[in-house]
Amino acid sequence: MTSPCSAVELSTLFLFEKLTSEQLDWLCREGRIVSTDAGQVYTEGEPATCLYVLLDGTIALRRRVGGDDIEVNRTDLRGAYAGAFFAYLGDRVPQVYNNSMFAVTPCRFFVLDAARFAQLMTEWFPMAVHLLEGLFFGTRNTQEAIGQRERLLALGSLSAGLTHELNNPAAAAMRATAALRDSAAGLRAGLAEMAAGPSDGAVLAVLLRLQGEAAQRVGQPPELSPLEASDREDEIGDWLQARSVPDGWDLAPVFVQAGLDIEWLEHAAAAIGEAGGESIAAPLRWLGDSVESELLRTEITDSVSRISALVGAARQYSQLDRAPYQVTDVHELLDSTLVMLGDKIGQGITVIKNYDRTLPRIPCYPAELNQVWTNLIDNAVAAMAGSGTLTITTGADGEMLLVEIGDTGPGIPAQVQDRIFEPFFTTKPVGQGTGLGLDISWRIVVTRHHGDIRVQSAPGDTRFEVRLPLAAAGQAQEPADPGAPPRRPP
Repeated sequence: MTSPCSAVELSTLFLFEKLTSEQLDWLCREGRIVSTDAGQVYTEGEPATCLYVLLDGTIALRRRVGGDDIEVNRTDLRGAYAGAFFAYLGDRVPQVYNNSMFAVTPCRFFVLDAARFAQLMTEWFPMAVHLLEGLFFGTRNTQEAIGQRERLLALGSLSAGLTHELNNPAAAAMRATAALRDSAAGLRAGLAEMAAGPSDGAVLAVLLRLQGEAAQRVGQPPELSPLEASDREDEIGDWLQARSVPDGWDLAPVFVQAGLDIEWLEHAAAAIGEAGGESIAAPLRWLGDSVESELLRTEITDSVSRISALVGAARQYSQLDRAPYQVTDVHELLDSTLVMLGDKIGQGITVIKNYDRTLPRIPCYPAELNQVWTNLIDNAVAAMAGSGTLTITTGADGEMLLVEIGDTGPGIPAQVQDRIFEPFFTTKPVGQGTGLGLDISWRIVVTRHHGDIRVQSAPGDTRFEVRLPLAAAGQAQEPADPGAPPRRPP
């Protein structure tokens, strides 16, 4: 239902309070006052034909996410506007409603056709239009460029850390492989030496049995302190030297590492003697080479397993081989991020994981949440400057899943806490931060997943709290209309 337009009423709105009486009269001639019952006013995706300015009532802006309408804003502020706001940009942007507007209560609107709104802007405020165009496209291009740069910087940092993490087990496997080659040569030489002597099948049978016993010990070595290991090496070295075992001092660390003590060596020597062996030197030497080979094979297995785990963590982190939207255990995402950032976290920072493993898997965009965890953990690590405690806690908070990332750094100054989620705002020195990490995190958590992110900070205790819906969170959305109330958390 339409009703007469009052220039006096329009002048009371913050949008129009600076207009002249002629401009207000023009608005009343070209626009109209529309009253609606509670219900849908316009639908997302339809051609944006009108600009709506709220005069009375309460409205809600909703977006279509999968099969659901998700409310992104609600207001009763007189003068709040929505609809064809970007009409003055013409065909350079899609001229469709980017949300659906519902009248929560009966409402009155001042309605202006999109073409008339574009005419108003270009004729009345030509300089402002140029400034807005520059701001709109410039900000969008800048955010895209710097956002891409931030992602590349993060990727480079993670790649460097992953390369370092992979290099250690790879180098260990290579060293063990080279040593295994030498050990295998020793085994062949030992067999040749014993075959040339008076040893018979009984001795070889005993050696094979002892080799099996030693292999079992290798899989369950005792935990010794460095001092205890050194003392045991001296004892075994003296024992081997007393029995004229070649390179006994070199074999001693091998026996100790395998968990073999003098008692076991005495048992081995007795078994060899009972089998008819005239000398225990060559058989013990052969057993030493055999034990060393087993240790080296174990080291290679451990190194390859570590490499496999790192590659698996990288695949879990990147989610390149998985659907972009899926039901996931958030703890797997957190753990893969910690692995990827392991080199950056360093030895001086203690990581404490207080996980609630009873939490259900949640529907989400895992790769994007990993970007959030990366930003928050990286910031926490940087704040602690190499020394402190990083605490990651998960739990339920009503219908939301809570992830809390805390650090013991100096904290965020109270006067800037309200600004940390703003684009391009950073407390880092020039050249060390783009100011988009937390903005991107905010967009992923709030806009992408319809969750919440906020910070509590004091010296020695800074905690970022991320809340994610336990129910279906939905798909990507554009930011809310510029006329809506501020979107940033308090």
